[in-house]
Amino acid sequence: MLLIFSSSFQVEMALVVYLKTVTELRGKGDRIAKVTFRGLSFFSRVLENCEDEARFEQAFRWPIGSQVDGDEMLEIQVFNYSKVFTNRLIGTFRMVLQKVVEEGHLEVSDTLIDDNNTAIRTNISIEIKYQTMDGSVKVWSDGEFLDIPDDCDGTFQFETDSLLSGRSLSSGTSPGRSIHGIPTFRKAGKGVFSAMKLGKTRSSKDDHKKGDDPAILDAEDLDRKAMRLGGGLDPDTISLASVTAVTTNVSNKRSKPDIKMEPSSGRPVDYQISVTVIEARQLVGLNMDPVVCVEIGEEKKYTSMKESTNCPYYNEYFVFDFHVPPDVMFDKILKISVIHSKNLLRSGTLVGTFKLDVGTVYSQAEHQFHHKWAMLSEPDDITAGCKGYVKCDIAVVGKGDNIKTPHKANETDEDDIEGNLLLPEGVPSERQWARFYVKIYRAEGLPKMNTSILANVKKAFIGENRDLVDPYALVQFAGQKGKTSVQKSSYEPIWNEQIVFTEMFPPLCRRLKVQIRDSDKVNDVAIGTHFIDLRKIANDGDKGFLPTMGPAWVNMYGSTRNYTLMDEHQDLNEGLGEGVSFRARLLISIAVEILDTSSTEIISSTEVQMEPVSNISESATGKMEEFFLFGSFLEATMIDRKIGDKPISFEVTIGNYGNQIDGVSKPGSAKKKKEDGGESEEEESELIHNSSDEEAEDDGDLLSVPSTPPMKPVITDRNYFHLPYFEKKPCIYIKSWWQDQRRRLYNSNIMDKIADKLEEGLNDVQEIIKTEKAYPERRLRGVLEELSTSCSRFVTLANKDQNLSGRTKLDRERLKSCMREMESMGQQAKTIRSQVKRNTVREKLKLVLNFLHRLRFLADEPQHSIPDVFIWMISNNKRIAYARIPSKDILFSIVDEEMGKDCGKVKAVFLRLPGKKGFGHAGWTVQAKLEMYLWLGLNKQRKDFLSGLPSGFEENKAAKEIGIQAVPPVSLVYNMKQVFQLRAHMYQARSLFAADNSGLSDPFARVFFSTHSQVTEVLSETLCPTWDQLLVFDNVELYGEAGELRDDPPIIVIELYDQDTVGKAEFIGRTFAKPLTKMVDEHYGPPRFPPQLEYYQIYRGNCTAGDLLAAFELLQIGPAGRAALPPIDGPTDSDRGPILPVPLGIRPVLSRYRIEVLFWGLRDLKRINLAQVDRPRVDIECAGKGVQSALIQNYKKNPNFSTLVKWFEVDLPENELLHPPLNIRVVDCRAFGRYTLVGSHAVTSLRKFIYSPPDKTANNWAHTGDIVVNMDPEPNIKKMDTVVKIDATTDAVVKVDLDDKEKEKKKKKKKKGEDVEEDEPDESMLDWWSKYFASIETMMENLRAQEAALAEAEEREDLEIAAESAEIKADEFPMKGTKPKEKSKDKKSSKDKKKNHDGTEKRPPKPKVDELMVYNKELECEYANFEDWLHTFNLYRGKAGDDDDHNVVDDDRIVGRFKGSLCMYKLPLSEEITRESGFDPNMGMFQSTPHNDPINVLIRIYIIRATDLHPADINGKADPYIVIRLGKSEIRDKENYISKQLNPVFGKSFDIEATFPMESMLTVAVYDWDLVGTDDLIGETKIDLENRYYSKHRATCGIASNYSVHGYNVWRDPQKPTQILAKLCKEGKLDGPHYGPGGRVKVANRVFLGFTEIEDESGLKKQTEEHLALTVLRHWEEIPRVGCKLIPEHVETRPLLNPDKPGIEQGRIEMWVDMFPMDIPAPGPAIDISPRKPKRYELRVIIWNTDEVILEDDDYFTGEKSSDIFVRGWLKGQQEDKQDTDVHYHSLTGEGNFNWRFVYPFDYLMAEEKIVISKKESMFSWDETEYKIPARLTLQVWDADHFSADDFLGAIELDLNKFPRGAKTAKQCSLNMVLKEHELPTISIFKQKRVKGWWPFVARDENDEFELTGKVEAELHLMTAEEAEKSPVGLGRNEPEPLEKPNRPDTTFLWFLSPLKAIRYLICNRYKWLIIKIILALLLLIMVGLFLYSMPGYLVKKLLGA
Repeated sequence: MLLIFSSSFQVEMALVVYLKTVTELRGKGDRIAKVTFRGLSFFSRVLENCEDEARFEQAFRWPIGSQVDGDEMLEIQVFNYSKVFTNRLIGTFRMVLQKVVEEGHLEVSDTLIDDNNTAIRTNISIEIKYQTMDGSVKVWSDGEFLDIPDDCDGTFQFETDSLLSGRSLSSGTSPGRSIHGIPTFRKAGKGVFSAMKLGKTRSSKDDHKKGDDPAILDAEDLDRKAMRLGGGLDPDTISLASVTAVTTNVSNKRSKPDIKMEPSSGRPVDYQISVTVIEARQLVGLNMDPVVCVEIGEEKKYTSMKESTNCPYYNEYFVFDFHVPPDVMFDKILKISVIHSKNLLRSGTLVGTFKLDVGTVYSQAEHQFHHKWAMLSEPDDITAGCKGYVKCDIAVVGKGDNIKTPHKANETDEDDIEGNLLLPEGVPSERQWARFYVKIYRAEGLPKMNTSILANVKKAFIGENRDLVDPYALVQFAGQKGKTSVQKSSYEPIWNEQIVFTEMFPPLCRRLKVQIRDSDKVNDVAIGTHFIDLRKIANDGDKGFLPTMGPAWVNMYGSTRNYTLMDEHQDLNEGLGEGVSFRARLLISIAVEILDTSSTEIISSTEVQMEPVSNISESATGKMEEFFLFGSFLEATMIDRKIGDKPISFEVTIGNYGNQIDGVSKPGSAKKKKEDGGESEEEESELIHNSSDEEAEDDGDLLSVPSTPPMKPVITDRNYFHLPYFEKKPCIYIKSWWQDQRRRLYNSNIMDKIADKLEEGLNDVQEIIKTEKAYPERRLRGVLEELSTSCSRFVTLANKDQNLSGRTKLDRERLKSCMREMESMGQQAKTIRSQVKRNTVREKLKLVLNFLHRLRFLADEPQHSIPDVFIWMISNNKRIAYARIPSKDILFSIVDEEMGKDCGKVKAVFLRLPGKKGFGHAGWTVQAKLEMYLWLGLNKQRKDFLSGLPSGFEENKAAKEIGIQAVPPVSLVYNMKQVFQLRAHMYQARSLFAADNSGLSDPFARVFFSTHSQVTEVLSETLCPTWDQLLVFDNVELYGEAGELRDDPPIIVIELYDQDTVGKAEFIGRTFAKPLTKMVDEHYGPPRFPPQLEYYQIYRGNCTAGDLLAAFELLQIGPAGRAALPPIDGPTDSDRGPILPVPLGIRPVLSRYRIEVLFWGLRDLKRINLAQVDRPRVDIECAGKGVQSALIQNYKKNPNFSTLVKWFEVDLPENELLHPPLNIRVVDCRAFGRYTLVGSHAVTSLRKFIYSPPDKTANNWAHTGDIVVNMDPEPNIKKMDTVVKIDATTDAVVKVDLDDKEKEKKKKKKKKGEDVEEDEPDESMLDWWSKYFASIETMMENLRAQEAALAEAEEREDLEIAAESAEIKADEFPMKGTKPKEKSKDKKSSKDKKKNHDGTEKRPPKPKVDELMVYNKELECEYANFEDWLHTFNLYRGKAGDDDDHNVVDDDRIVGRFKGSLCMYKLPLSEEITRESGFDPNMGMFQSTPHNDPINVLIRIYIIRATDLHPADINGKADPYIVIRLGKSEIRDKENYISKQLNPVFGKSFDIEATFPMESMLTVAVYDWDLVGTDDLIGETKIDLENRYYSKHRATCGIASNYSVHGYNVWRDPQKPTQILAKLCKEGKLDGPHYGPGGRVKVANRVFLGFTEIEDESGLKKQTEEHLALTVLRHWEEIPRVGCKLIPEHVETRPLLNPDKPGIEQGRIEMWVDMFPMDIPAPGPAIDISPRKPKRYELRVIIWNTDEVILEDDDYFTGEKSSDIFVRGWLKGQQEDKQDTDVHYHSLTGEGNFNWRFVYPFDYLMAEEKIVISKKESMFSWDETEYKIPARLTLQVWDADHFSADDFLGAIELDLNKFPRGAKTAKQCSLNMVLKEHELPTISIFKQKRVKGWWPFVARDENDEFELTGKVEAELHLMTAEEAEKSPVGLGRNEPEPLEKPNRPDTTFLWFLSPLKAIRYLICNRYKWLIIKIILALLLLIMVGLFLYSMPGYLVKKLLGA
């Protein structure tokens, strides 16, 4: 079903390289060559022992799906081959294939180059051939249409469950997969756009949008969507409905066809992932040296190491580039880990890791996390808790995504770690550990994975015949893998094992991948893959449930089952792409258990475990039932002639049933035996051979007939065959046994049908809005009404649950949550219905679109049941092409809503090539079109299976079955036949695909109906052909009943081709249509006839490729023959020969229009065939009429036209939607009257150029008298205490209400004579950067406020819906004249005020700094490209690339630009206009157009800084410098490169003189400086200065917010505000300006107020009118008639792009451009924006004392605890400037006395609060690199050891900008100063200058808790460098200003310095008693010894009586 249509002619393209010889080799050895193209490498054979010549003589062939681009490379490397070591490279040969592309065949011999790009003597000779049979076109990848908001991939979605579903993205669970765009059918002739649309393009982006909360579309999105779908047409051109419509389905005999031409899945796309590691905090461990490792997939990158700190600051940027299919990309795991003390020799110890999948990042807003904290956990010990935080930015960019980087502001708000965790919305910040249990029970139906030859060999040797597969299951989740055991030789393996993952819950990885693999000695191959989307098997709502699934069978699909060693479709088995055949099914279940990490017996490691589980009963997955599948082939046409004319048959399979060629392995569950429900071997084996033996059944003998009899094809036309299925239609039927889980499919079907209906309705509404018809709100109300009734119907239907066997927990939970969802959706639909008003239609439409996404998500059933049905076309015993039909779509139910949408209906099915063959051209060629009838249901419901067929047939049964009623027919014979005439009125097509090198096509259309086809004439060189041709098909025979055919005729297929003089015609695109049918007995006349022309969208692959305007009618021929049909006029135009024109009633009604063209000039014309364009001319053509511009005599000298305006008159259709496109073509006039086409542009919609006379009543406000626009004049501000400047972005004066208390405080402070901290900044301190930073802050606030406002609006919307309050709050909509920004500002401030009441967040009032406007995008984006009157039309030439994005402009096809404009209006025009004073008839409607003579302009470019540059060097950095190009002049600022910076601050301005129009395109590029070799381009941005210069927004020099004559905010424009205003008034013919007393000025009928004094440099006040004039200029958009927003003083942020990586941002640059015409006074000197120089400071730290330092050492002799204390400190980093005090030995109490001074000189940037250090990165660095680090003073306390390493005891880190005030005494100093830092008042050393106090030292104990390890009394004194020079001090206790020696008690002596003293101390004090005890014990021992010694002697003496 998911078909790929495509053009038939096309031999596969290929690039063939014939490698002949390599000569002049040195030495002797074995040689091997490696040839690489498009990343695919082949190796040659090894040539042994060759000397100087290697004769390879070998050919390599790359079959390619997409056209070779001229700039692609071929690379050949020659190696010395070694069996043992790696091959050594001799040299490389690279060649750009441009020449090959042009010529197709080339012989080359050339020298090789070595690693350093220098040529070596070795020579290579090769021959290259490039075959493109058909003029070949490139492939689509699926980054396609990256932002179609709803997922559209058409009805043929495999909503069932197959994971390898028919997804365009391979994932069965791709996140957005539930949202399919369903073609809808609308009543014929309902507006011109009812096109036959079939499935829209699929967007990969939203494949990754969360299914649950799809992005809300806004109106522009809809427009944009229309544009995407229209292949980038103007939003007006194409109605959305045209993207989905087709005529109504009256009788239900036919289903809608699907127009999905090719799977977009599995196609690799470019992705760039950028990760910035900013800093880490709260790392667990003592005195760490942390390194952060970022790992994506296999790639790892490391930051540098920071020594001894628990909160390292890195700010390092990493970029990973990938070229993989989206699914692979989004499943990759991104892992951030912190490693302690890693270096070259050791790998270091892991502190903690954080992981998430790339898909999670991509699904965030803007595809990024910005400045978020990742929480680290330890994988080996889940009880450990949080191991620290890493702050980072992560962004994922696909082609065509543009990411808005939030501005880098100061980062105070982000210190709140808990509030900014790196987690997606809705994930709780406290995640718990959980166990994920994946139970794998058994599998069945596996294919054989060995060839039978091998099997026979095995059998001969081993003497046994075993199954040819050794399966095991592999589960991958969150970057970990688990395997089951291998079951040897089994097609039905039973594992009964579970795999246990331990992971945080909820996990940040969305998909779990389950694979069955075949274990093999050489390499294991995948048999099938299934993805499980965790969001589909869980629900995170408050009544939700944890992930659970099964036990349920999942079906796996992949390549065809016949085993070959080199399976070309192996990717399909890995889960990439749509599976083309059933592979196996697997019984699994999933459960999740949240762990209680506090319990003791928990296993703390996260290793994957594998454990056995008990078997489950047969019935657990449902009762086995017998299913019956019936199909009938009513028509098989459009069979690709390349297949050859061997007989063709069709095979239908379901699971392994019906598979004749390779279904070898037994279908798993055999028939259910009635007695015991068990399975018996014999019965199974009986099923193996798809029942060619008969199977005894109760209802008589029933064979399965799975395929049609082979039949020879018949020729239709030069491209296609058809099979002669005339009155006899072959049938198939299959019996199969499956668990009965129909309920799941039924629920899915009900929801899908509701969604289809809803989508159809919404398309209608959008169509009505688009074509501006009346009452869209009524239709929307109807849609909602229908939705709410169907929702309640769902609840009743789904609730009746018949069979309970095999219901899983997920079934029950899903049912509950679906019921809840549907119920609430029904409720909301009712509510919204009541709120739909005329003015709210659009926003309500957005809400309802969310319902659609939600429905699609719910309808997708994660637990499979019956596998999908495959239809294969087989020719010559080979499988050629297939279609895949989800079983639920054809499943029968007695309840209508539950029935599959194609069950018992005739459906047009298009077959397509399997796997990768289906990409590109091959994929667009229709392999075959079937008209097919399918029915699937329980065998016992079989009686209805023929009911949906077109009536009028007799059944034809297999001969031997006669007499048995129940046997299905083998074929149907139709005895009713109707004859028709089809009239195809082919009027015109527009916006076709450019298939020729000229950038145009020679299109013709081919119309197919049934077995007939006809073509229109070929029109040359146009993308908008008007054929105006009627094609008549006579005697078309259709089978079936007349009435049914009237309501449901078959579809017509129209294919468009480009005629080439040589070779075959090239496929342009295809569309479908349904004819309007008239039976004999009907009258030919209104309302149905004659039919209206409609637009049909043309598809090429998955992309739109234009529209066809046509009408089709099918007229029955009765007994009277053709004479009775409505007459056809003969050919009217003698030139066209016998071609019939479209008859009058059908062709559009025309009226007279005049089109005026403004010819301004041509720009950037490229060479044509190597010759430069010299004398170009522009030809404009519309509907056969046109006008030519004047000839440009010398394009080089002046590319502008001498005559500005010309016009022509033309007859155009009354209906604007039918207007033909207008073609702009540029030709170069060469000598001898030759013309060459340079390029062309088609303006598809003239709508925006239609002239509408100014509405006299509207914007003029004349009747209201003077309008006073009151700007609070500034004087009254001056009285306030603290002033916040009138913000640059708003006009409101923001008054800051200081509480009285605060004022009091200030007064008190002043009395005390202290500095007031919040004093207004001193004017002389301020510079341009102050203004810039203040502005950025304002911008950030505005952005935040806007977000808050949006969130608030959404909340309110939800509340409204809930509360059913229908009235709209008036305050919501900004009135005219206020800007939304102002509003958001106020909201923000009110929020702040709220906060102030609780005393949580107090923001100091902003100092008064004039501001400018910071745009975080290009300036032209804000002002519609400055095309307010001068439009730019890109000229195209060359074939259109079939690139995946139509919306990314084909830059390489653009050969220049035409500047001009159009204006069209109906004749005659009203008199008033032409009568106006000063009307110049020559200029027509372009009255106030300036002249276009050359003009000299001074261009002044200010470059501020660049951010996030793409690294260009190996070290992950770049050395950027600026290059500016304009026309011939170029400025290379190479000397001033900035070393090793990815965020360089340039702060420079450049002046260039230019002459418009010759030099008008400014390029600002950032290059990377390299010491050797050429400098690389990092990225560049282009600015069209001319459009800016002439724009009425006045983009020459931004208007500042305030006028001042000196200081940092000096007025830059040579013209003062008064002069500018006077000029604008004169140009706009306005009355004024009139300056009045009291600060008033009047312009037209507006009065503005302002203040009138100005201070000059000496402080004198003078009267001036400049402020008044400036006020008017800043409100110019409010002036009637001519008003528009004037560009303010600004900074724009422009993305840098690199042509080598199209569409992917390489960084951004902040800049602005001023332009000054040379004929007015020269401007002043450029503003100084050079980067602020850091200021030198010296920080003096005196360590006075320590106290309560923990005692670390035990004394050798005495065992007494003591410590040898010293203090270490540093400011910039441990290597650079650490300083130590001397050691206080042997402190017994933890007290230490030092009186020691540290001195730290440093450079500091006040504005950024950073210390600047310059140092060489390594000993090899060429120059120093500048780093900016936070100003943090680190003090540590250590215990000194003589022989071992010193022990670290504790540390304190003080941020010099805000650190807690030191305690007055050691007692008051506590741990809270660190723990509760946020709550304590903080001070800044830069304000206080001198601070003394006690601070705590802390370290972490074993449980990661902070503990107090000591206290230090220190004094900090900050001095500027000048002050420090005046009063120098010594380090330590040295001169000058020495500190006195500390008074240390005498226990600090060392025992080896005075041993006697030590011994006396030891003996007397500590060990007196011990010594006495020892002496006594010794005496006792001696006594005992003596006794024992002398005892025997005495005994002897006693005994002997001596």
